[in-house]
Amino acid sequence: MSIVFPGAALGAAAPAPVTPRGIPHRGGDVNPSAATLAARFPDAVLRHEVTWGDTTVWIAAPRARQLIQWLRDDAGERYDYLVDVTAVEHRDAMRPLEVVWHLRSLPFRRFLRLKAELDPAAALVAPSISAVYASADWLEREVFDMFGIRFEGHPDLRRILMWESYAEGHPLRKDFPLRGRFSRAEQLSQALAANPEARYSMEELSVADAFHELPEDMKRRLQQQARQVEGA
Repeated sequence: MSIVFPGAALGAAAPAPVTPRGIPHRGGDVNPSAATLAARFPDAVLRHEVTWGDTTVWIAAPRARQLIQWLRDDAGERYDYLVDVTAVEHRDAMRPLEVVWHLRSLPFRRFLRLKAELDPAAALVAPSISAVYASADWLEREVFDMFGIRFEGHPDLRRILMWESYAEGHPLRKDFPLRGRFSRAEQLSQALAANPEARYSMEELSVADAFHELPEDMKRRLQQQARQVEGA
């Protein structure tokens, strides 16, 4: 991995980075990657807009992994840093949920936001990009935990903030009660009864004493993984 000095990817005469000022709320300079992406994938890029200087591109959800991998690998784009994976649910229940990917090209000093809309009345599913960026593993687990969006192809999609047997739903959904779905007494009872070690995989546990307290589906998954490792 070679160091890309400021301005090197843009030419020797490129100006040094400066703090932008007077940025309009709507409109302004569009990240050139938006036009390149639309030309390369015209059937998957829906629209784009610029808000406070940042370009957002809406894409078809099933094509997300393909587009993001191209943005990472193409020599003219080089979005080599995944900043975040998150989601947005609007107050209007009729509006789609949005999966959001924040990408940054360090060599070209570009930031790009991708969004894909999901029908709230249908299955909330998006492709996993954990095979493209390893850091997406935990980020996608957080979105799954908080919003209930499933990422197809994720190697180990399970809760990461709440315990695996958590039964109250997804705390960042708009229909989630502020006090939770259960009474405070029930919440306290469940929290005290939970084994904190039961949140981790066998590789993450320092001892295996908590294995018998894991949910049955998680036991089967871990046992299958262990057999695959032994047979490799």
